[in-house]
Amino acid sequence: MGLYVLEYGNSFLGQEGFPFICILSKAKDLLHFRGLQLCLLKKVLHYGQNDKQNELKMKAITTKLKASHTLFIVLLLSGNPIFAQKQNLNIVFIGNSITYGANLIDPTTEAPPVIACEYLRQQPNIGTVGFSNQGYSGFTTVDFLPSTATAFKKVEAGAHAFTDKQALLIFSVKLGTNDSAVQGPNGSPVTPQDYKQNLKAIADSLLKEFPGCIIVFQHPIWYSPNTYNGAKYLEEGLFRLQSYIPQIDGLVADYAVAYPRQVFTGDKKGFKYFKKHYLTDLNAEQGHQGTFYLHPNKKGAVALGNYWGKAINKVVKQLNR
Repeated sequence: MGLYVLEYGNSFLGQEGFPFICILSKAKDLLHFRGLQLCLLKKVLHYGQNDKQNELKMKAITTKLKASHTLFIVLLLSGNPIFAQKQNLNIVFIGNSITYGANLIDPTTEAPPVIACEYLRQQPNIGTVGFSNQGYSGFTTVDFLPSTATAFKKVEAGAHAFTDKQALLIFSVKLGTNDSAVQGPNGSPVTPQDYKQNLKAIADSLLKEFPGCIIVFQHPIWYSPNTYNGAKYLEEGLFRLQSYIPQIDGLVADYAVAYPRQVFTGDKKGFKYFKKHYLTDLNAEQGHQGTFYLHPNKKGAVALGNYWGKAINKVVKQLNR
C-alpha cells in the first residue's frame, strides 16, 4: 500500500513524464474515483514502497506552500499508480475469410487480427496482447451458433488456451459477409432479424461461459456489387449486408441494460473506406460476373487491422475511465 501526495493547482510528473490528475474539493471531503479513495489533507505527506521495488518510481514532491488553505490529495494505491497501469489483453477474433486473411501471402503475419494486435501493443495504455484468429472462409453466423457445436467449440478452445488468465478477455466479432449472400454459404441468405438473433445467441453464450468478458462487434466491410465466386452475392447481397449494420448497433444497445459495459460496437469506418479505396486495398478477383473485389490485400489488411485495433483500444479506454 502506498500513499502519494499531489498538490492541486500545480503540475507534477511521475517517471517518464506521466501526468497525474488532481481533483479540487473542500477539506474533509471523501472522494471516490475509479474505486480508489482520495482524501484531502493540508500537509505534504509521502509514504510509499521502496522506490527500487516500485515499477513506477515516484519523484519526491517538494513545494513551498503559498497559502495555508492549499489542498493536497492522497492517493491510496495498491502497487503501481493506476494512471500508469497497462492493460493486458487476450483477444479472440471471430470471423470469416476476411478475418482469416484469405489471399494474403502469409495470413499468420499479415491478417487483420495480427495487424490489430501490433497496433495495440504500441499503445501506451496496453501491455501484453495475446490473440487467437478464429476466422474461417465461407462461415456465417449460423456456423458459429453454439447449438451447431462446430466453430463455436473452436472459439471456446481459443479463449481457454490463453496462459495469462488475468488479462482482459475480448471477443472481436466481424461476421455478415457470407450471411448476406444470395446463395452458397451455410444458412444464406440470412435475414436481418435472424442475423441479429444469431449474433445474440453467440454473445449470450460467451457472456455466460466467460463472465466479465468483453464483446466488440465490428461492422462488416464493403464488397463490389458484382461479387460472385463460389458463392453468389451481387447487388442484392450488398444491400442485405448494409441492412445488418443497424441490427448490430441495436443489439449493442439492447445489451446496455442486461450486460452494461460488456458489449460494444467496434469499427464503423471500414465499410466506407473500402468502398472508396477498393482498387488499392482489395484484391482483384475473377468471378462469374467479371472482376470483383471482396478480400483485403496486404495494404487493405493493414488498414482494416488498424481500424479494429483502434476500436478495441477505444473500448479499453472507456472501461478504464
